[in-house]
Amino acid sequence: MSSFGPIRLLVIQPTSLCNLDCSYCYLPDRQRRQLLDEGLLRPILQRVLESPYLGEGLTLLWHAGEPLTRPPAFYTRASEILREMLEPHPGVQVAQALQTNGTLINATWCECFRRHGITVGVSLDGPAFLHDSHRRTRLGRGSHADTMRGIRALQEAGIPFSVISVLTEDSLQHADALVDFYLEHGISEVGFNMEETEGVHKRSSLGGESCEDQYRRFLGRVWDRVVEAGGALRIREFEDLYTFIASRSRVDHSDLNHPMAIVSVDHQGNFSTFDPELLSVETSYGLFNLGNVLTDSLESACSHPRFQRMWADMQAGIEACRSSCSYFGICGGGAGSNKYWETGSFRASETQACRYRIQHVADVVMAKLEEELEL
Repeated sequence: MSSFGPIRLLVIQPTSLCNLDCSYCYLPDRQRRQLLDEGLLRPILQRVLESPYLGEGLTLLWHAGEPLTRPPAFYTRASEILREMLEPHPGVQVAQALQTNGTLINATWCECFRRHGITVGVSLDGPAFLHDSHRRTRLGRGSHADTMRGIRALQEAGIPFSVISVLTEDSLQHADALVDFYLEHGISEVGFNMEETEGVHKRSSLGGESCEDQYRRFLGRVWDRVVEAGGALRIREFEDLYTFIASRSRVDHSDLNHPMAIVSVDHQGNFSTFDPELLSVETSYGLFNLGNVLTDSLESACSHPRFQRMWADMQAGIEACRSSCSYFGICGGGAGSNKYWETGSFRASETQACRYRIQHVADVVMAKLEEELEL
């Protein structure tokens, strides 16, 4: 257990509620308004700060539900508690971030983000015809106009933000429309998340070899457009891989399969590790929850039989990837949640999610770099 950590990401669920009902969402209780009690904030932070897995810094991400359905006052109080809890730990840096659908952002929220140094990520799937196909209210109304109003509020207030766009089968036909949209609206930082099979979302539209061929063509066209844009648009997948290639480094695991690199805490104080998508889910392994911050330390949870079974299977899956996959050095063995949701076990190797997230991106980026360098 001494090799576990360090904690790089602490995910806290401020509420299970989301004001949208996106077609590809993995969360089962997004229609229920279950709130994190303010009284749990100190125990959560204390468990992290007392842990042997604490490093020099981490990101606290408010996520899993729509965080802005809590009022700004909640985050003001949370920031005060965080500053107080960090006083005995001057060498530890904690950066706050949140992922939001953007529909509730206004000037008051922008001031909250600025005052507390909260980094903002907005979920936006591109132009309205793509976005509104999947990101709707429970009454079936598209959310694009509301999200764009929130983005304009961020821009007017000078609050930097990034965008995550979920790609579905529909998106793959519209590389130019997506890039045109980002450039037209001054959106400069974009990450692509693939529609995945996970949680209560049982089937991705991206299954099948034809979709994977389309995705490679999509990536190639986006690369060309990004180059033409001359620095006005950065795509996370390209930037991350380019940086990795330039570093000449290789990995033997990822934060998504390494114990206590990520700690996720739900609104009741239950916690888990590995992927945040595994938190509070009932599966063949039982609940993935490893303990509760009110009664259990992070270290003691790693001795629990449930964790030991998960970790043994996770290691077997990593070794299966290492022995069979030429992309292992840039992947580190994949994400446990993708392996579980696609195969029912952490012991699996290659997944559809891995091909989209790692393999196809690597192939396209390497081909484009060789083309540009005339190799």
